[in-house]
Amino acid sequence: MRASEVQRVFRIATPSRGKRMVVFGAPGSGGLAVVASRKVGGAVDRNRAKRILRAAWRVTAFEPSEATDVVLVAREGIRGVKTQDLVGEMTELLRVGVKA
Repeated sequence: MRASEVQRVFRIATPSRGKRMVVFGAPGSGGLAVVASRKVGGAVDRNRAKRILRAAWRVTAFEPSEATDVVLVAREGIRGVKTQDLVGEMTELLRVGVKA
């Protein structure tokens, strides 16, 4: 997704907040964006956070019923977490925040 599309999702979506991530979902083309701010840490920490969020996304195999743009935002609590630790939280946040 382009930056403008991510900003659109941030504007119109209601966030579902978890301990390690925030999930935004809005009607769109079915894209996915993964974001990690500097609050997560340095470049290595941010890249790792995004990598494990993408891996957890693949494990959940989430399929919305309609075209939905999803933005996953890493929080500070994601440091040191493994992919399998995120799957349950992500599944719950997607169920609540994004209509499947």
